[in-house]
Amino acid sequence: MPGYAAARAKGEPVVLTDQRGTVLDSAARLLNADDLQAAARHKEKPLVLVGSAPLSANGQNMALFVQVQSASLCGSAGCSTDVYVKRNGEWAKVLDSVSGPVELLSTTHGGIKDILVDGSDRWIWKNNTYVDTLAAQDVPGLKASVQKHQAEMSEQPDSDR
Repeated sequence: MPGYAAARAKGEPVVLTDQRGTVLDSAARLLNADDLQAAARHKEKPLVLVGSAPLSANGQNMALFVQVQSASLCGSAGCSTDVYVKRNGEWAKVLDSVSGPVELLSTTHGGIKDILVDGSDRWIWKNNTYVDTLAAQDVPGLKASVQKHQAEMSEQPDSDR
């Protein structure tokens, strides 16, 4: 079972801290300007936590981990973390909105370390980004139900929708 193996894996925790005034904090605030503006509209002053770590075994591919914390941005699963890497001098998002503690594993795909989120959700490097290894559960009859609904909707005139 792939989930079982991931649940037992232990990696190096990514530590997120308040680093106000640093280059990484400035980059994090620029990359998350929309979230910061949304929080400001709610009269909130979010806490921006950042961390960095090399994603490849040779110490290259430095990643920026960012978590913006505020009441309006965090939900029941906690606050989400985004991961960025530098490409051609610019930060590019390679993992979007994961919740829970983040660890870098010693296992790699494409020379880039696997990431473990919340102790059991393994993300691997594929096509210049991280992809989840958890398979979505197949819900019996869901596809047929959606197709039936779509067919019924397409048969109705626009004024009935």
